[in-house]
Amino acid sequence: MNHQPEQRYLVNKTFDEIRIGDSASLKRTLMPEDVKLFAILTGDLNPAVVDPTFSESGMFREVIAHGMWSGSLISTVLGTQFPGPGTILVDQTLHFARPVTIGDTITITVTAKQKFDHNKHVIFDCVCTNQEGLQVVRGTAEVLAPTEKVSRLQEVHMPEIRIDDKHERYIHLLERVKGLEPIPTAVAHPCDQESLKGPVMAFQAGIIEPILVGPENKIRAVAEEFGIDLHGIRIVHAAHSHDSAALAVSLVRTGDAEALMKGSLHTDELMGEVVARANGLRTNRRISHVFLMDVPTYHRPLLITDAAINIAPTLEDKVDIIQNAIDLAHIIGIPEPKVAILSAVETVNPKIQSTLDAAALCKMADRGQIKGGILDGPLAFDNAVSIVAAKTKGIKSAVAGHAEILVVPDLESGNMIAKQLEYLANALTAGIVLGTKVPIVLTSRADSAETRTASCVIAALIAHHNRKTGTV
Repeated sequence: MNHQPEQRYLVNKTFDEIRIGDSASLKRTLMPEDVKLFAILTGDLNPAVVDPTFSESGMFREVIAHGMWSGSLISTVLGTQFPGPGTILVDQTLHFARPVTIGDTITITVTAKQKFDHNKHVIFDCVCTNQEGLQVVRGTAEVLAPTEKVSRLQEVHMPEIRIDDKHERYIHLLERVKGLEPIPTAVAHPCDQESLKGPVMAFQAGIIEPILVGPENKIRAVAEEFGIDLHGIRIVHAAHSHDSAALAVSLVRTGDAEALMKGSLHTDELMGEVVARANGLRTNRRISHVFLMDVPTYHRPLLITDAAINIAPTLEDKVDIIQNAIDLAHIIGIPEPKVAILSAVETVNPKIQSTLDAAALCKMADRGQIKGGILDGPLAFDNAVSIVAAKTKGIKSAVAGHAEILVVPDLESGNMIAKQLEYLANALTAGIVLGTKVPIVLTSRADSAETRTASCVIAALIAHHNRKTGTV
């Protein structure tokens, strides 16, 4: 919820000015954010109002407002409009006639009913009706009315409140593969809590059919220690981490698995087997990594590449890196992704190699050497994601401010961007390796089971695409 500073002309009615029958009204529409924010402020986490799944099975079949959301709006009218500033609520009675649901517009009306000269109290009739004119709340309020006149222009500064919906974004991502057949996935050396919990969660969600490759005794010991249910999951014994990587890759080569997933071993161990000339998973494309980010402060998905495989990619490498990312964007439903080629500046500078690469890559796209996306660069990070920054610098571009793919100059800068978005902006993150015969779920050893499960969703979408196109 974004509250911009606003100016209000505050005028109250003193006790002497109030006449029986005088009234004031306020209209408000219930938004999903209102329900969440009210729950946060009050601690009222009643599932009937904050859990959509529970609500759908309840009496009203949909999310409803907390009863006191409407009651608090009565207080708003009394304190800001009539009688206005200086009013103190003394007593209130409320009757809730019917629920308020998301999207309902409520009209709150208070009417002066009775005055008491000896203590300056006033009793108001209070009625809340919805957009259909049906009464949702009725009651009375007794207030101590102001005795001094207030009449002034006041600038109101409300804080910006942003509700973190990361769990909802996570659930929405899982729904992308709902109804699709689970993908057989070889998991290399899942020998700690998060690396084992991730594929098991993905299995329980129906995303993958994991084949756990590693020391069986160790895998079972981790499962027992952390209460992870391995029922129905195949385990292939391997002596150690290097053996786990080799066996997992061999399962892909024999067709037993259609995706590969990193466990608790080091990236170099797994990727060493992947890139092996004789028995690896190479294609004619350069192998690259993409971080998929759902950033709550950005209006579209972000794909960041390459921040995990190619340390200092050449111009030729970047062609494949970009094409891999564009192809992935198509698979996840972005028909013509906007590709920002990042540098420290937005102008071509012969002293900064990344700006020269950006210019060349854009021309290569013009000539059809990179297909399926709209490229622009060089762009600084702010110009790529902020239309305000782009306009300030006079950049006219279909990509600036709306980038969906960020192509970084090198691994270091890409890794820093991705980790900052994950840890400071609370981005929902998935990591995937492309340019190989099958998708590879490649996450950090510090990543949570949820991040690993989210990555499995992307791998599953790619695998199903490969089935349809006959590339398996």
